[in-house]
Amino acid sequence: MNPEPSATAAATPPPPIATLQGVGLDYHGKSVLEGIDLTLGATDFTYLIGRTGAGKSSLLRLLYADLKPTRGTLTVAGHDLTRIAPTQVPYLRRRLGIVFQNFELLPDRTVGENITFAMKATGWADRRKIKGRLSEVLMLTGLTGKIGHLPHQLSGGEQQRTAIARALVNQPQLLIADEPTGNLDPEVGAHILEILRQIHRTGTAILMATHNYELLRRYPGRMLRLKDGQLHELDAPPPATA
Repeated sequence: MNPEPSATAAATPPPPIATLQGVGLDYHGKSVLEGIDLTLGATDFTYLIGRTGAGKSSLLRLLYADLKPTRGTLTVAGHDLTRIAPTQVPYLRRRLGIVFQNFELLPDRTVGENITFAMKATGWADRRKIKGRLSEVLMLTGLTGKIGHLPHQLSGGEQQRTAIARALVNQPQLLIADEPTGNLDPEVGAHILEILRQIHRTGTAILMATHNYELLRRYPGRMLRLKDGQLHELDAPPPATA
């Protein structure tokens, strides 16, 4: 008879979703990032902060292989991004969800069509499964009643929720959100963050770039700060003027 697993073995955490060691990035002949060491756990909710131009978006772009590191090693969702072939990038991105500040919705497609377009582009073919997953992400983001609306018929918060729903269709291991509340008023921004926290509770790691330090105070999480191209972990949000 096999012995029962110990409590220690049962509690072994999953491997990290992303690991960066000594990562540097030169862009247009200028050093943007240098000496970045970072491990993102598979269950982390992490804020990335820093002034405009600090390199937040560049770091996020490295994680979904939109940029390639100049130095160091970078692994995301089991893919070595220092060596990844262009043909492998779509497979990496199927394991990630990406949300942008300016929504990036197709203006002539409805909420439902924007989401199903992304599903078909990543290999979904079974209509019944598409319909079922669409219903799930619409319910999670509170958009069930907006399925037939075009982007211009939505508020800013509803457009961002559509972008989040689209990012969730492949049940990503990591959701990367680049200033997802930046164009929204504080109340709507707080609602978006509540949705992200709910997604995190389902088992998805979240990395969110933001300049809204008030959200960090209201909704605590791990905090990383980019300054002068280098990454520092913080114990508390900095003053709003920092």
